[in-house]
Amino acid sequence: QVQLVESGGGLVQTGGSLRLSCAASGRSVSRYGMGWVRQAPGKERELVAGITWRGGSTSYADSVKGRFAISRDNAKKTIYLQMNSLKPEDTAVYCCAASASPYGIGVVTTTQGYDNWGQGTQVTVSS
Repeated sequence: QVQLVESGGGLVQTGGSLRLSCAASGRSVSRYGMGWVRQAPGKERELVAGITWRGGSTSYADSVKGRFAISRDNAKKTIYLQMNSLKPEDTAVYCCAASASPYGIGVVTTTQGYDNWGQGTQVTVSS
């Protein structure tokens, strides 16, 4: 098992930026692809970004492409989500997740491909 703890959420105005962090412990998280998922009240869970275990490839939902950037520091066992040009529709609880299988070739692009989740951090964007 891997334990994931997110931080960095908060209240920001439209157009602002936030950087989320996800600290991992437990199994060798550096072997696993990682993702950031968000869920807003009344909406389906959305996978907004994913990264391969080595960090060489990333993938983004169309809704955040060009504004968000996922990265990882395997030495620090930390995954990041840089969020720029935030919009009110970005308001949600953001969770990081670890893929179910290690050493994946590509980015895991479905929520079903992740099996370890953090508790999440709230991001609120005011208009």
